[in-house]
Amino acid sequence: MNAYLSDRRRAPRRDLAVRLRIRILRSRVPAQGAESVNLSERGVYFATNLPLQEGTPVEVLLQMPAEITGKQPIEWRCTGHVVRVQPMRAQDALGVGVCFDCYEIVRLSDASRSPNPWERGGSGGIGTPSQQ
Repeated sequence: MNAYLSDRRRAPRRDLAVRLRIRILRSRVPAQGAESVNLSERGVYFATNLPLQEGTPVEVLLQMPAEITGKQPIEWRCTGHVVRVQPMRAQDALGVGVCFDCYEIVRLSDASRSPNPWERGGSGGIGTPSQQ
């Protein structure tokens, strides 16, 4: 069975527009802002012009909304991999699905100390989406 389809059954995606910062791991390509098309606690789908392919490891920084977690919105730093890439003609971009492999909850006090989200300390919690 396709892992992406299986993932969608365990964590239904919600049509939410959430600001994202996307960074390709082990790459010199600069991080890019994006906005989610849909989101779950296990992954995200968004439009981008980044050169992504299935299997590409990425880091996603986002404010995970209460509609997903049932808790107050908090910043998540997620590491995952691209599971879907398809053209989005209306936006002249790629539609990209990312499955989160693990995440770190970034405390707001840590976030305010560093202007670079990729340098922020992580004294929140670290886990995998299935640990929730």
